[in-house]
Amino acid sequence: MARRPRQKTGSFRTIRIAMLLLVLLAVAGDAWLTRLRSTDWDAPLWVSVYPINGDGSEATDRYIATLSNDSFAPVAAFLGREAARYGLALREPVQLRLAPEVCEHPPVPPASGQRLAIMAWSLQLRYWAWRVARTYGGPPSNIRMFVQYFDPARTDRVAHSLGLQKGLIGVVNAFAARELAGQNNVVIAHELLHTVGASDKYDPGNGQPRYPQGFADRAQQPRYPQTRAEIMGGRIPLSAHESTLPMTLDKVLVGPETALEINWIDGARPMP
Repeated sequence: MARRPRQKTGSFRTIRIAMLLLVLLAVAGDAWLTRLRSTDWDAPLWVSVYPINGDGSEATDRYIATLSNDSFAPVAAFLGREAARYGLALREPVQLRLAPEVCEHPPVPPASGQRLAIMAWSLQLRYWAWRVARTYGGPPSNIRMFVQYFDPARTDRVAHSLGLQKGLIGVVNAFAARELAGQNNVVIAHELLHTVGASDKYDPGNGQPRYPQGFADRAQQPRYPQTRAEIMGGRIPLSAHESTLPMTLDKVLVGPETALEINWIDGARPMP
Protein backbone atom coordinates (compact mmCIF):
# COMPACT_ATOMS: atom_id res chain seq x y z
CA MET A 1 0.00 0.00 0.00
CA ALA A 2 2.93 2.36 0.68
CA ARG A 3 4.31 1.96 -2.87
CA ARG A 4 1.28 3.27 -4.78
CA PRO A 5 1.61 6.93 -3.73
CA ARG A 6 5.26 6.79 -4.82
CA GLN A 7 4.23 5.43 -8.19
CA LYS A 8 1.66 8.20 -8.57
CA THR A 9 4.20 10.80 -7.48
CA GLY A 10 6.73 9.38 -9.91
CA SER A 11 4.22 9.40 -12.74
CA PHE A 12 3.23 12.99 -11.97
CA ARG A 13 6.90 14.00 -11.97
CA THR A 14 7.43 12.31 -15.34
CA ILE A 15 4.42 14.12 -16.81
CA ARG A 16 5.62 17.43 -15.40
CA ILE A 17 9.10 16.96 -16.89
CA ALA A 18 7.59 15.97 -20.23
CA MET A 19 5.38 19.08 -20.24
CA LEU A 20 8.38 21.26 -19.38
CA LEU A 21 10.35 19.73 -22.23
CA LEU A 22 7.46 20.41 -24.61
CA VAL A 23 7.34 24.04 -23.48
CA LEU A 24 11.10 24.39 -23.97
CA LEU A 25 10.84 22.82 -27.42
CA ALA A 26 8.01 25.20 -28.30
CA VAL A 27 10.06 28.20 -27.14
CA ALA A 28 13.11 26.99 -29.07
CA GLY A 29 10.96 26.38 -32.14
CA ASP A 30 9.41 29.83 -31.92
CA ALA A 31 12.87 31.43 -31.58
CA TRP A 32 14.04 29.48 -34.63
CA LEU A 33 11.01 30.54 -36.69
CA THR A 34 11.42 34.15 -35.57
CA ARG A 35 15.06 34.02 -36.65
CA LEU A 36 14.04 32.69 -40.06
CA ARG A 37 11.32 35.30 -40.51
CA SER A 38 13.69 38.12 -39.55
CA THR A 39 16.22 37.20 -42.25
CA ASP A 40 14.16 35.89 -45.15
CA TRP A 41 13.79 39.49 -46.41
CA ASP A 42 10.54 38.86 -48.26
CA ALA A 43 8.89 41.79 -46.47
CA PRO A 44 10.17 44.85 -44.55
CA LEU A 45 11.13 44.42 -40.92
CA TRP A 46 9.29 46.92 -38.74
CA VAL A 47 11.37 48.46 -35.98
CA SER A 48 9.87 50.38 -33.05
CA VAL A 49 12.22 52.91 -31.44
CA TYR A 50 11.37 53.64 -27.79
CA PRO A 51 13.18 56.73 -26.43
CA ILE A 52 14.20 56.84 -22.77
CA ASN A 53 15.48 59.81 -20.76
CA GLY A 54 18.71 58.24 -19.53
CA ASP A 55 19.79 61.00 -17.14
CA GLY A 56 16.44 62.51 -16.13
CA SER A 57 17.51 65.99 -17.27
CA GLU A 58 15.26 68.67 -18.74
CA ALA A 59 17.64 69.06 -21.69
CA THR A 60 17.18 65.40 -22.57
CA ASP A 61 13.39 65.79 -22.19
CA ARG A 62 13.46 68.68 -24.66
CA TYR A 63 15.53 66.66 -27.14
CA ILE A 64 13.24 63.63 -26.97
CA ALA A 65 10.27 65.92 -27.64
CA THR A 66 11.84 66.83 -31.02
CA LEU A 67 12.10 63.22 -32.22
CA SER A 68 9.89 61.88 -35.01
CA ASN A 69 9.88 59.05 -37.52
CA ASP A 70 12.10 61.25 -39.73
CA SER A 71 14.79 61.20 -37.01
CA PHE A 72 15.51 57.54 -37.83
CA ALA A 73 14.84 57.63 -41.58
CA PRO A 74 18.62 57.71 -42.33
CA VAL A 75 18.93 54.22 -40.79
CA ALA A 76 16.26 52.83 -43.12
CA ALA A 77 17.83 54.67 -46.08
CA PHE A 78 21.27 53.27 -45.26
CA LEU A 79 20.03 49.69 -45.07
CA GLY A 80 18.03 50.13 -48.27
CA ARG A 81 21.09 51.49 -50.07
CA GLU A 82 23.33 48.68 -48.88
CA ALA A 83 20.75 45.96 -49.56
CA ALA A 84 20.44 47.20 -53.15
CA ARG A 85 24.22 47.05 -53.51
CA TYR A 86 24.04 43.32 -52.71
CA GLY A 87 21.17 42.78 -55.14
CA LEU A 88 18.40 42.32 -52.56
CA ALA A 89 15.04 42.63 -54.34
CA LEU A 90 13.36 44.28 -51.35
CA ARG A 91 13.72 48.05 -51.78
CA GLU A 92 12.99 48.90 -48.13
CA PRO A 93 14.26 46.03 -45.97
CA VAL A 94 13.71 47.94 -42.71
CA GLN A 95 11.30 50.65 -41.54
CA LEU A 96 11.78 52.49 -38.25
CA ARG A 97 8.94 54.16 -36.37
CA LEU A 98 9.00 56.24 -33.22
CA ALA A 99 7.25 54.59 -30.27
CA PRO A 100 6.08 56.22 -27.00
CA GLU A 101 8.70 57.41 -24.54
CA VAL A 102 9.47 54.84 -21.83
CA CYS A 103 9.81 56.09 -18.26
CA GLU A 104 11.88 53.21 -16.89
CA HIS A 105 15.32 51.80 -17.59
CA PRO A 106 16.24 48.36 -18.90
CA PRO A 107 18.09 45.86 -16.69
CA VAL A 108 21.80 46.62 -16.46
CA PRO A 109 24.12 43.96 -17.94
CA PRO A 110 26.14 42.03 -15.32
CA ALA A 111 29.61 43.38 -14.56
CA SER A 112 31.03 39.86 -14.60
CA GLY A 113 31.26 37.79 -17.74
CA GLN A 114 29.85 34.70 -16.05
CA ARG A 115 27.69 32.67 -18.40
CA LEU A 116 24.84 32.10 -15.94
CA ALA A 117 24.71 35.79 -14.99
CA ILE A 118 24.55 36.79 -18.66
CA MET A 119 21.81 34.23 -19.36
CA ALA A 120 19.78 35.47 -16.39
CA TRP A 121 20.19 39.09 -17.49
CA SER A 122 19.18 38.20 -21.07
CA LEU A 123 15.95 36.63 -19.80
CA GLN A 124 15.28 39.65 -17.58
CA LEU A 125 15.80 42.03 -20.51
CA ARG A 126 13.49 40.04 -22.79
CA TYR A 127 10.77 39.99 -20.12
CA TRP A 128 11.28 43.72 -19.46
CA ALA A 129 10.98 44.53 -23.18
CA TRP A 130 7.82 42.43 -23.48
CA ARG A 131 6.25 44.10 -20.42
CA VAL A 132 7.23 47.60 -21.55
CA ALA A 133 5.75 47.05 -25.01
CA ARG A 134 2.48 45.93 -23.42
CA THR A 135 2.49 48.84 -20.94
CA TYR A 136 3.42 51.70 -23.27
CA GLY A 137 2.00 50.38 -26.50
CA GLY A 138 3.45 51.57 -29.76
CA PRO A 139 3.28 50.36 -33.35
CA PRO A 140 3.41 46.60 -34.07
CA SER A 141 6.99 45.62 -34.74
CA ASN A 142 9.41 42.81 -35.44
CA ILE A 143 12.28 44.48 -33.60
CA ARG A 144 12.24 46.77 -30.57
CA MET A 145 15.05 49.29 -30.06
CA PHE A 146 15.24 51.12 -26.72
CA VAL A 147 17.35 54.27 -27.04
CA GLN A 148 18.54 55.87 -23.80
CA TYR A 149 19.48 59.51 -24.36
CA PHE A 150 21.98 61.47 -22.27
CA ASP A 151 22.72 65.19 -22.24
CA PRO A 152 26.32 65.57 -23.55
CA ALA A 153 26.77 68.60 -21.30
CA ARG A 154 26.46 66.23 -18.34
CA THR A 155 27.77 62.97 -19.81
CA ASP A 156 30.82 62.83 -22.07
CA ARG A 157 30.83 59.05 -22.48
CA VAL A 158 27.94 56.59 -22.51
CA ALA A 159 27.87 52.87 -21.72
CA HIS A 160 28.25 50.24 -24.41
CA SER A 161 25.13 49.60 -26.50
CA LEU A 162 23.91 46.11 -27.33
CA GLY A 163 21.66 44.11 -29.62
CA LEU A 164 20.19 40.67 -28.91
CA GLN A 165 19.22 38.28 -31.66
CA LYS A 166 17.20 36.27 -29.15
CA GLY A 167 14.17 38.45 -28.61
CA LEU A 168 15.09 40.90 -31.40
CA ILE A 169 15.88 43.66 -28.89
CA GLY A 170 18.39 46.49 -28.95
CA VAL A 171 19.45 48.84 -26.17
CA VAL A 172 21.30 51.92 -27.43
CA ASN A 173 22.97 54.59 -25.32
CA ALA A 174 22.99 57.85 -27.28
CA PHE A 175 23.50 61.58 -26.89
CA ALA A 176 20.62 64.06 -26.70
CA ALA A 177 22.07 66.54 -29.18
CA ARG A 178 20.99 67.40 -32.71
CA GLU A 179 24.61 67.61 -33.93
CA LEU A 180 25.19 64.02 -32.77
CA ALA A 181 22.04 62.54 -34.33
CA GLY A 182 24.04 61.10 -37.23
CA GLN A 183 26.42 59.33 -34.87
CA ASN A 184 23.47 58.03 -32.86
CA ASN A 185 22.01 56.53 -36.04
CA VAL A 186 25.28 54.73 -36.77
CA VAL A 187 25.04 53.05 -33.36
CA ILE A 188 21.34 52.24 -33.86
CA ALA A 189 22.10 50.63 -37.23
CA HIS A 190 24.96 48.62 -35.70
CA GLU A 191 22.83 47.25 -32.86
CA LEU A 192 19.85 46.66 -35.16
CA LEU A 193 22.03 44.42 -37.36
CA HIS A 194 23.07 42.48 -34.25
CA THR A 195 19.41 41.53 -33.77
CA VAL A 196 19.31 39.88 -37.22
CA GLY A 197 22.53 37.94 -36.80
CA ALA A 198 25.47 40.24 -37.56
CA SER A 199 28.56 39.87 -35.38
CA ASP A 200 31.07 42.49 -34.24
CA LYS A 201 34.06 43.01 -36.51
CA TYR A 202 36.33 44.82 -34.05
CA ASP A 203 38.78 43.82 -31.36
CA PRO A 204 36.92 43.99 -28.01
CA GLY A 205 40.19 44.73 -26.26
CA ASN A 206 40.94 48.03 -28.00
CA GLY A 207 37.90 48.74 -30.19
CA GLN A 208 39.99 48.71 -33.38
CA PRO A 209 38.30 47.24 -36.49
CA ARG A 210 39.65 43.82 -37.44
CA TYR A 211 41.28 43.43 -40.84
CA PRO A 212 39.88 42.57 -43.31
CA GLN A 213 36.30 41.96 -42.01
CA GLY A 214 36.02 45.28 -40.19
CA PHE A 215 37.35 47.44 -43.02
CA ALA A 216 35.17 49.20 -45.58
CA ASP A 217 37.93 49.47 -48.19
CA ARG A 218 40.09 46.43 -47.53
CA ALA A 219 41.85 46.56 -50.93
CA GLN A 220 42.95 50.18 -50.46
CA GLN A 221 46.69 50.83 -50.78
CA PRO A 222 48.14 52.08 -48.59
CA ARG A 223 45.76 50.54 -46.06
CA TYR A 224 45.64 53.64 -43.83
CA PRO A 225 43.99 56.01 -43.38
CA GLN A 226 40.56 54.70 -44.35
CA THR A 227 37.76 57.17 -45.07
CA ARG A 228 34.77 54.89 -44.40
CA ALA A 229 33.69 52.38 -41.75
CA GLU A 230 32.25 48.88 -42.02
CA ILE A 231 29.07 48.99 -39.95
CA MET A 232 30.00 46.11 -37.64
CA GLY A 233 33.62 47.27 -37.45
CA GLY A 234 32.09 50.40 -35.97
CA ARG A 235 34.93 52.85 -36.60
CA ILE A 236 36.99 54.37 -39.41
CA PRO A 237 40.57 53.00 -39.14
CA LEU A 238 43.13 55.81 -39.36
CA SER A 239 46.19 53.72 -38.47
CA ALA A 240 46.96 50.32 -36.96
CA HIS A 241 46.28 51.79 -33.50
CA GLU A 242 43.90 54.68 -34.12
CA SER A 243 40.34 54.99 -35.39
CA THR A 244 37.43 57.41 -35.23
CA LEU A 245 33.65 57.16 -35.06
CA PRO A 246 31.78 57.98 -38.28
CA MET A 247 29.49 60.96 -37.75
CA THR A 248 26.91 59.87 -40.34
CA LEU A 249 25.83 56.72 -42.15
CA ASP A 250 27.06 58.27 -45.41
CA LYS A 251 30.53 57.16 -44.27
CA VAL A 252 29.48 53.57 -43.54
CA LEU A 253 28.88 50.40 -45.54
CA VAL A 254 27.90 46.78 -44.95
CA GLY A 255 30.83 44.44 -45.61
CA PRO A 256 30.46 41.05 -47.33
CA GLU A 257 30.90 39.02 -44.13
CA THR A 258 28.11 40.99 -42.48
CA ALA A 259 25.93 40.63 -45.59
CA LEU A 260 26.45 36.86 -45.42
CA GLU A 261 25.53 36.71 -41.72
CA ILE A 262 22.24 38.55 -42.25
CA ASN A 263 21.37 36.51 -45.34
CA TRP A 264 21.78 39.26 -47.92
CA ILE A 265 24.06 37.03 -49.99
CA ASP A 266 24.23 33.29 -50.55
CA GLY A 267 27.03 31.46 -48.77
CA ALA A 268 27.55 29.36 -51.90
CA ARG A 269 28.45 32.49 -53.84
CA PRO A 270 31.97 33.98 -53.58
CA MET A 271 31.96 37.14 -51.52
CA PRO A 272 32.87 40.38 -53.29
